Amino acid sequence: QVQLAESGGGSVQAGGSLRLSCVVSGGIFSHFHLGWFRQTPEKVREFVAYIHQEGEYRAYGDFVKGRFSIARDNDKNTVYLQMNSLKPEDTAVYFCAAIGRSPVGVPKSAGQYEYWGLGTQVTVSA
Repeated sequence: QVQLAESGGGSVQAGGSLRLSCVVSGGIFSHFHLGWFRQTPEKVREFVAYIHQEGEYRAYGDFVKGRFSIARDNDKNTVYLQMNSLKPEDTAVYFCAAIGRSPVGVPKSAGQYEYWGLGTQVTVSA
């Protein structure tokens, strides 16, 4: 059974940084395509970042604008999201997600992901 567990969320002031981590267990980590999404009570789950199973291709949501960076460590079965220059509007629950098969195109829709973590809260104060 594939399981994902996020950590690293917390409260930070605007302009600060956080690094989220997500450990994936129960499968062959190097086979997974991985993504980060976020959600607030007012919005649907929003695409944040994606990294290819081999790590050579990454994609980001339009709002990221160079502030976030996704990375993976196949030795640690972990995917990271480094978030810099945080804004109050980045406040959300952040989820990591995985696809165990080759996606069609760049998977920016939540429905394309098979496995999800429970999320970690990020709160950015003005």
